[in-house]
Amino acid sequence: MIWLFALVLLIGAALALEAGLVAFAGYVVLGVYLVSRWLARRWVHDLDAKRECDAAPREVGESTEVKVTLTNTGALPIAWVLVEDLVPAFALKARTARLSVKGKRVHVVALRGKQTKTIKYTVTFAMRGYYPLGPALLETGDVFGLHRRHRVVGAPVYVMVYPKVVALPKYDFASERPIGEVRLQNRLHEDPTRTAGVRQYVLGDPLQRVHWKVTARTGQLHCRIYEPTTLAGATILVDFHSAGYHARGEPHRSELAVTTAASVAYAVSLLNQQVGFASNGRDAADRIREESLAAGSAEARAEGYSTRDAARERFEMNDASDRIRPVLVETRRGFDQFQKIREALARLELSDALTFAQLALEVSARIPRDETVIAVLPHVSAETAIALGTLRRQGFAVSAILIGLDENHKLEAHGRLLAERVRDVRYLNTVEELAQLGSNANAPGAAAYAVDIPLA
Repeated sequence: MIWLFALVLLIGAALALEAGLVAFAGYVVLGVYLVSRWLARRWVHDLDAKRECDAAPREVGESTEVKVTLTNTGALPIAWVLVEDLVPAFALKARTARLSVKGKRVHVVALRGKQTKTIKYTVTFAMRGYYPLGPALLETGDVFGLHRRHRVVGAPVYVMVYPKVVALPKYDFASERPIGEVRLQNRLHEDPTRTAGVRQYVLGDPLQRVHWKVTARTGQLHCRIYEPTTLAGATILVDFHSAGYHARGEPHRSELAVTTAASVAYAVSLLNQQVGFASNGRDAADRIREESLAAGSAEARAEGYSTRDAARERFEMNDASDRIRPVLVETRRGFDQFQKIREALARLELSDALTFAQLALEVSARIPRDETVIAVLPHVSAETAIALGTLRRQGFAVSAILIGLDENHKLEAHGRLLAERVRDVRYLNTVEELAQLGSNANAPGAAAYAVDIPLA
């Protein structure tokens, strides 16, 4: 706009002073300015892009190929266009990159009328997550560099990468009350390794229940009575508040917490027990949905942006979060339940909106009283310890898994949990230690009933 005002002022002054050559030069520059402005707008409007990418969920370490086809839908040739296919900046710029790109995703091309060109590159996922691949950021302008226009085209493809799952040879996060003060809300299987007594044979009893020694001694058929299984499932609470994960340990500590939760959920599901999940983190799918709405309508994006930064910032991740609703997977039984939990963990991101104490208060009414609460924690504040103590006093069996703590913080956390009579406390610093998590409690007095898990 300043250029246009200056040109009009120059032409007016030349006409007033009867400077014909200066006026002619002003007319030429004004014409070039207007034609360049029109060409820049026309070119950016004529550009379109389509994306081809397999959006099936991936495991950590797997790759996917992205193909972007750029098309000049107009009849006029486009002198140049800078194409950049966007990938999440937070995933590339992290201290440990969450994904890597092989091939060029930034190209400068020229297009004739109705011509198409294809860009290919491969993305390898180093960590779990929910990654948008795209859209494509286009930049074009006139050959004199007077005008630059930017546009975002091509719907992104969202790829979910599942967290790692470590097989636990044993599982001993046991409910402390299979019978007694809390009435079981679900009928549980009997434990054939724990005989509670004998009774007379009833027509229809299977032969493997027959107690042959008592039968031989009494002369009448008797059957064993088994105690209910002490495994009553688990609800896994993951503290994903950003205050608990210092930047120096990221993203390793948060990934270890997610891997731990996924591994425990897998172990419970293999035992055919009910399992649930809750976290105070942020669901990446919800974040992307909110940011897409904030980015504006398709019609508004089609008009283009005046600067490259303005176009890019529309699709950058917003670090702040005001979400106060927890990420929750209701407690159910079945292997598909583990799949739901794994998907929720894949999309889980750090948040600063909901503390662990608020999370425990929010979800306590939805947790069945006959199962174990397993808390995965990066640190234990006084409020967190009180929240777990409150769950214990409400009748839940509570276990805590502490992630990546040094010796001083271990003593402090253990002391706070013991003050609330939470005695089953375990520690993890590496993924390799996960294999021993389910067979050894790190605190004296922890109730442990180890069950061998068939490894797939």
